[in-house]
Amino acid sequence: MSVRTSRGFARPLVYAVGATVVGCGFLYVSYRPRNIPGSDPAVVPPTFAEDGTIAPPRFPLIKSRAEQIADLKRSSSVRQAVENSAGALGKLFGGKEDSNHKELSGTAEPYDLLIIGGGATGAGIALDAATRGLKVAVVERDDFSSGTSSKSTKLVHGGVRYLEKAVWELDYNQYKLVKEALRERKYFLDTAPHLSNWLPIMLPIQKWWQAPYFWMGTKAYDFLAGSEGIESSYFLTKSKALEAFPMLKRSNVVGALVYYDGAHNDSRMNVSLAMTAALYGSTVINHMEVTGLEKDCNGNLNGARVKDLVQEKNGEKAAEFTIRAKGVINATGPFTDSIRKMDDKLVDEIVAPSSGVHVILPGYYSPANMGLIDPSTSDGRVIFFLPWQGNTIAGTTDAPTAISQNPIAGEEEINWILSEIRGYLAPDINVRRGDVLAAWSGIRPLVRDPKAKNTESLVRNHLITVSDSGLLTCAGGKWTTYRQMAEETVDEAIKLYGLQTRPVLQVPRISGTEMIDDAAALDGTCQTHQVRLIGAHGYSKTLFINLIQHFGVETDVAKHLVESYGDRAWTVAALSSPTDMRFPVRGLRISALYPFVDGEVRYAIRHEYAQTAVDVLARRTRLAFLNAQAALEALPLVIDLMAKELNWDDKRRYIEWRDTVQFLASMGLAKSKLNVTRKDVESGMAAKYDEHEMKLYSRYDRPADKIESDSKIESGQSPMLGVESPANK
Repeated sequence: MSVRTSRGFARPLVYAVGATVVGCGFLYVSYRPRNIPGSDPAVVPPTFAEDGTIAPPRFPLIKSRAEQIADLKRSSSVRQAVENSAGALGKLFGGKEDSNHKELSGTAEPYDLLIIGGGATGAGIALDAATRGLKVAVVERDDFSSGTSSKSTKLVHGGVRYLEKAVWELDYNQYKLVKEALRERKYFLDTAPHLSNWLPIMLPIQKWWQAPYFWMGTKAYDFLAGSEGIESSYFLTKSKALEAFPMLKRSNVVGALVYYDGAHNDSRMNVSLAMTAALYGSTVINHMEVTGLEKDCNGNLNGARVKDLVQEKNGEKAAEFTIRAKGVINATGPFTDSIRKMDDKLVDEIVAPSSGVHVILPGYYSPANMGLIDPSTSDGRVIFFLPWQGNTIAGTTDAPTAISQNPIAGEEEINWILSEIRGYLAPDINVRRGDVLAAWSGIRPLVRDPKAKNTESLVRNHLITVSDSGLLTCAGGKWTTYRQMAEETVDEAIKLYGLQTRPVLQVPRISGTEMIDDAAALDGTCQTHQVRLIGAHGYSKTLFINLIQHFGVETDVAKHLVESYGDRAWTVAALSSPTDMRFPVRGLRISALYPFVDGEVRYAIRHEYAQTAVDVLARRTRLAFLNAQAALEALPLVIDLMAKELNWDDKRRYIEWRDTVQFLASMGLAKSKLNVTRKDVESGMAAKYDEHEMKLYSRYDRPADKIESDSKIESGQSPMLGVESPANK
């Protein structure tokens, strides 16, 4: 009897203890202390002089663009032939090899890898290969991040919707994609904390039955992230949801789930990848077009022919030259098939281009620090509604499209996004076409596997494939997994081309100090998960205070510089013009509406290879993406600053004006502005719209001549008659 009693008492006790342990474990996992990326103090804190003033760091310089082009030409087979001839002549006449020839031939070794394409994939591959001790060259026809890489949704995410598909479709490959992306998200935020941040995203609950479904989904997302997680998701009641996101429609919200993902500044991230690769020894050139591929007598690729497009813009003849390399990698995104057809004209196309349209709205459409996802749009697609650079970004669409250099967002797609936004914002918020400050279309290069049985099916992730001649192509994927794509591509290249990696022993002090040895971990294996990008070493959330105190820049300008350049904000601020005012002391804004300053233009040219006004307005600053009209109005100043730095003549100034205005059409600039002149902009005429465009592009309604509340004439009285007139009594 006593045994039965003890068993009856012990069993519920065990259950209670087990439930308590499980519950406590769940609470610990959910609310444990997290090391949030970007919240740590700077790896390299600012130093102070004896008098208490800040001593700015001294950063290493990358090679100039002209020096990089000279390095490319040293690998040219033509150059090698000349050198061989010079050596033969030296032996014929003097019996000795000329010392100059010896020096040149020592630097004329072919590159291990030539990478075509300077987007996220190409720049990522270059950094990976360079940090493994390989000799690398990257050529980009336009500018770094000029294509898809600058036109993303600006998220660094695992993909909540992909996890949902993985569960409902029991798809292990989808699960692997989410798991991989969550791991890469952590690396992304760690290696570039100044360019990326964690962002809470609200998932509105419209029916009570959705609450447990969404809760389980977001908690599964947290659990899958594990140690790579950011913050735990949480539930908000209706009142708290409306407090956090007051723009929401009250009638169809019963609560909300909030989960965390990452956000980033995509084109600045891309430029930083390219510049970091250059500091690690890569030869990195933009505006260098590949005109053909070179093969040896056995039909294997051994290089490419290129020409400098900047020379052509300057009115000079751009002579082609050859870059010799042991292996050639095609990382050209939507233009993948054009390079593949240079290699083999009969090859089947693998890219299925898809258009993704985004619109930029004023910042008052969303809270400054919280985004929103609409998982159930009218056609089943997902729309993100996110704060970005002080404005609000909304998108994206997904539709088949033709490949073009600068695709234009269609009115149908723009109006669809605005229509979906109206569905979940409060009815007193008038969502107008005129509130669209910029709109663009990015081409996502979805790919088919040519070796698959069903060649029409699309690859969910990226694809790495090799042609018969040895062209290694990496296509597809997404921003979040760029590092993993690069690692796999370099692994394949090492095997395919028989390359020998080696430890990197000599690396410039990228941090600008002797405190950090960036070569310490570079043993010849892939280490990009811990290679900090340029600007990351001295970054902290309080660095902007040091900039204000040292240079006297405005607070919003200082915050912007730190979040865009990290510790290189010291250099940008130093390059900014004095204002001749008591405050701010430095920093001439290129647009009164945004915190971009003239020092960024100079920095972009001297340290980031900016060669055109579009490079500056679209990819170094983000003004063109934030506000197309503001970019047009800033264009005269930007051209003047660049002309002084690059010695442009009047003809080149005109070309820059023409090309930039045409580019701004792809950013949503009104059609009537495409023939606008500099004089029109400087006189203010470019800011005027006709009646039709007033409805499309104007941010404000035309004011009435007299607001009733301001009138001194009482209601019912005629303003055309005197107050004492009998008609008004």
